[in-house]
Amino acid sequence: MTASRQKTVGFGCPETPDPHHVLVEIPAGRAGVVVIREHYGIRTGINGLPEMVDRCELPRAAWNAIAEDVKREFNDRLRSRGLEPGRWTVGPNKVERLLGKELLVLAWAVEQCDPGLYGNAVRNWTGLRPEERWWLFTMTAAATGRAQDVGIGWRMALRYALTENPMADPMEGRAIKPRPVVRRRSRAEDAPTPRFPAFDGEDSIFASNGEGSLVRGGEGDR
Repeated sequence: MTASRQKTVGFGCPETPDPHHVLVEIPAGRAGVVVIREHYGIRTGINGLPEMVDRCELPRAAWNAIAEDVKREFNDRLRSRGLEPGRWTVGPNKVERLLGKELLVLAWAVEQCDPGLYGNAVRNWTGLRPEERWWLFTMTAAATGRAQDVGIGWRMALRYALTENPMADPMEGRAIKPRPVVRRRSRAEDAPTPRFPAFDGEDSIFASNGEGSLVRGGEGDR
């Protein structure tokens, strides 16, 4: 079966009417904060979902410390699926919803941490598989997933886990040693992606382990 193809914008966000996605608002200049919002799109109203939720207000210094590493990580994944890479620009930046949730895990970890620990957070985040990041997002967002929930509950635990020590694998209980930030093939490309109830039935190229494809540009083959 030949998968249908769609155009994308930003970092893998489907160019369809009102998709579920994450929006990263980057202000001009070096002041201000980077606001990360989850937009539910056409899912708004289902089971009481709001139109959007402000998930994080990230100090500009923290954003600058993680932005390039996140861009490289996401673009490696996008290219592996035949998608155009994205780039961060001043103003709104659309991010595919599962990639956006992975970004939020890192953003929540660094939003209040000491600047000297930014590197630890990036190394530990890079050492996690995508599905582990999804799990961490789900657990954190369930209780402390709004911008104003900074520094409490799972948000605080996530900050300590990613910045203070080698990351413990939440799915298998094994230790992951910190390592330099180097570009590598994602482990998710070499092994089947486990399914989690929170993502079943949701239309995402990343949740489906690469089955199907989205492409930026023309209609392509059908």
